[in-house]
Amino acid sequence: MGFCKKWRRGKFFGRLFALLCLFVPIFCILALLSPGLPELAPNSGSQVLVSKRSVEGETKLGELGLLMIKMLPENLAFTAFVPSEKAFDHVLKLQSNSSLMTDKMNDTFAILSQIMGFCTVPQHIPSESVPVLKELQLDSVSGFRIYVWKMPDGTLLVNNIRSEQVDLRKGEIIVHVMEGVIMDAEFEQSFIPDYEE
Repeated sequence: MGFCKKWRRGKFFGRLFALLCLFVPIFCILALLSPGLPELAPNSGSQVLVSKRSVEGETKLGELGLLMIKMLPENLAFTAFVPSEKAFDHVLKLQSNSSLMTDKMNDTFAILSQIMGFCTVPQHIPSESVPVLKELQLDSVSGFRIYVWKMPDGTLLVNNIRSEQVDLRKGEIIVHVMEGVIMDAEFEQSFIPDYEE
């Protein structure tokens, strides 16, 4: 009885994030052992998974984004604002061909799980549910505040980062591919290069 009360006292999301962090290594190992990484298909009313080869160029999620999504349980309602392959490279300096090498794997998974905490919310947020030109405030699984609104052309803006593709699905997970990386200022500092004069 006391356990249930503790979960109801606003600690749910913090504990959910802690549980996700415990299971991330297991999901990562399973993802690496799988024969191939599936590609997410745009939502067309049904939940369809297709192989990466058949949709080459149609989605900008990439292997790193797919690895992030595989860390989440498919049967729970989550929305992830995942960086595009270009954003992973430009902002985080992660590239699927080199960052998934054995010697860099632990660092890559640590970064991906941290980013997942900032950019994932424990509820469904399809693009059609976001009001046009009105801000929607959400808390990520790590407690980071996310501000979402939609432009008249249907593009989502999340903490002032534009979407490249919206409403991809894998199981109960909704994925929006973003042009940048959603993270707090402190974590962002670790990716800003030090310039010497």
